[in-house]
Amino acid sequence: MGLISRFTTYIKTVFSSSLDKAEDPGMTLDYAYQQQLQQLQNLRRAIAEIVTNEKRLELQRSQGETQIAKYEDQARQALAGNREDLARMALERRQQLQTQIAGFQDQIEQLKAQQEKFVQMEQRLSARVEAFRTQKEMVKTQYGAAQAQVKVSEAATGISEEMTDVNMAVQRAQDKVVTMQARANAMDQLIEEGTLPETGQLGSGGDYLDRQLNQLSSQSQVDSQMAAMKQQLQLGSGEKPQSQPQFPSGESEQSQAAP
Repeated sequence: MGLISRFTTYIKTVFSSSLDKAEDPGMTLDYAYQQQLQQLQNLRRAIAEIVTNEKRLELQRSQGETQIAKYEDQARQALAGNREDLARMALERRQQLQTQIAGFQDQIEQLKAQQEKFVQMEQRLSARVEAFRTQKEMVKTQYGAAQAQVKVSEAATGISEEMTDVNMAVQRAQDKVVTMQARANAMDQLIEEGTLPETGQLGSGGDYLDRQLNQLSSQSQVDSQMAAMKQQLQLGSGEKPQSQPQFPSGESEQSQAAP
């Protein structure tokens, strides 16, 4: 198969597929029904024309028979007047007219046979058209019901797909919420353990070890101050405390006594 032939076949296939999709069975059936009605009307007009020709021939035959009787009377009158020539002429015309009337009769018989044939065809065609009309309406009803069912199914499918998208969006949102919550909890735990510095604590010691040591040092100073305050309270109630040198925090007595 050549390239042009293959391309032509492809075009025909695509065109046929497009027509199949665009074709409305109801319109096709209505068109076919109208065509059959047109054929039935044409057949009925043909029958009417045959009947008209038959009636015209019958009328001409009747007129010819009347004229034959007239020619016969004229022939008798001519013979009675000893005019054989006129009698012969009337009889000749009578003979020609009889031949013509015989032709009319043959044509009338042919028209009657054709009329009977066309009438039978008209009856069969009428029955077929009526049966097609009933079948057409049934097919159109079935097609309409099927089309409605397809639309409902498509609508339901669209709703199902939309709900699937919504459910997936909700699931993604829930997953994000769980992820954010887990991340927040993890960061709180890391901050609490000292792995991450807390926001806003500038200059307070960098890591977890520094903060723990500072906390111990601060606690030790608090304990020393509380012990000194207790001792002062006891001395204040009876004994006068000896004058003790005040050492700065972090220095020992030995370091003060050294020259």
